Amino acid sequence: MRSDWFRIKNVEDLVDNSKNNELKRTLTATNLIALGIGCIIGTGIFVLTGTAAANHAGPALTISFIISALGCVMAGLCYAEFAAMIPVSGSAYSYSYASLGEFIAWFIGWDLILEYLFASATVSVGWSGYVVSFLADFGIHIPAYLAHAPFDHIAGEGWIMTGSIINFPAMFIVLIVTSLLIVGIKESASANDFIVVIKLAVILLFIGFGIAYVNTENWVPYIPENTGKFGEFGWSGILTGAGVIFFAYIGFDAVSTVAQETKNPQKDMPKGILGSLLICTVLYILVTAVLTGIVHYTELNVPAPIALAIDRTSEGLAWLASFIKIGAIAGLSSVVLVMLLGQSRIFYSMSKDGLLPPIFSKVHSKHKTPHITTIITGSISAIIAGLFPINILGELVSIGTLMAFTIVCISVLVLRKQQPNINRPFKTPWVPFVPIAGALICIAQMIALPFDTWLRLIVWMLIGLVLYIFYGSKHSKLNVK
Repeated sequence: MRSDWFRIKNVEDLVDNSKNNELKRTLTATNLIALGIGCIIGTGIFVLTGTAAANHAGPALTISFIISALGCVMAGLCYAEFAAMIPVSGSAYSYSYASLGEFIAWFIGWDLILEYLFASATVSVGWSGYVVSFLADFGIHIPAYLAHAPFDHIAGEGWIMTGSIINFPAMFIVLIVTSLLIVGIKESASANDFIVVIKLAVILLFIGFGIAYVNTENWVPYIPENTGKFGEFGWSGILTGAGVIFFAYIGFDAVSTVAQETKNPQKDMPKGILGSLLICTVLYILVTAVLTGIVHYTELNVPAPIALAIDRTSEGLAWLASFIKIGAIAGLSSVVLVMLLGQSRIFYSMSKDGLLPPIFSKVHSKHKTPHITTIITGSISAIIAGLFPINILGELVSIGTLMAFTIVCISVLVLRKQQPNINRPFKTPWVPFVPIAGALICIAQMIALPFDTWLRLIVWMLIGLVLYIFYGSKHSKLNVK
């Protein structure tokens, strides 16, 4: 590799550039926490809690959530240091540009595009399922051929045609959210705040009223005996459960992409990242405790475990069933919003650095949003959501996110060594333990992902490498001619 591929962007220049800001600074710490919650609480709390309890940890899934949260907090602390020190929109892309060099920055930026693009598509497919079910309760039936992907992938058989035409509801929510993001960051954040209030209210209703129906005998044994296989109950099951539900925390990193639209990023970015992680962890633990208290863990391997728990209360909580679906729909809507928001800001930052064409960094004269890149990314995400199944999309999101976490943890160590005296408004504690542990946890979970997922990641990165060689490296603002 050429030496100029590893040229580093000066931290002071990054900070100075953020002061000459085209984007509108309107977000507060409360908005940032709401954005984090909006992105984290989605499919995980409504689906993963049941399957992880039934297959791995039983009632001790509460311990799994604590272990998983520790891994996320370690990565979150590293993100918080960078977000306060370098308050720009690029997230892990900008952080690695200042520590590991341009090629690694491009590599992680291209990886983040994979994460956010496919995450918004993945969640919109889940949104489609809940909306179809909710409308059916009121006698409104969307034909199956308009609510499912025309392609599916079966292990050992490859790609097949399903007979469906398009997943229209999935495309619909992406296009609606894209339109909202074009209008403005303040309007988008306000909509997200409202959605977060709805889903938090629904979750708190389930916890508050569900406690009365808890049968403590369902918590015995709290840690079910291991079956003889690693990962099936016992302490190995708790650890495996932690790996499975780790993905319920994915999304807090998207908070760092709006640093240039935050009023006081040095103080508020750490609050947004760590505050949202803490709130979501407490809610996950409480939901899991109530869920496994109402229904025995062996019966929770279902797509909608919270709905099952409500059914088990006879008519006691029947009134809550529709609210749960509303909460799920609201929750998934906010995830789509934050992921598309993060996606467009990554494109914006890479374009400002010359690594992507200038069109991606154009800002709307009235709304002060990167409208062209928002339209492009929203349209691509809508097409992906309409055509492909959720399982393929979800695996790509997981590996992309874990790679970003790993790079950020390593970058903290590198920059502490390279520039120990630079101003750090927030410092990651217990360095080097925290970043090393965070990186190792993420790498371990990447290794556990299927080979096909790695293969798709490699293909995506090779495409990115070609683009960098023939465009990015030649047009970089750091390119010395």
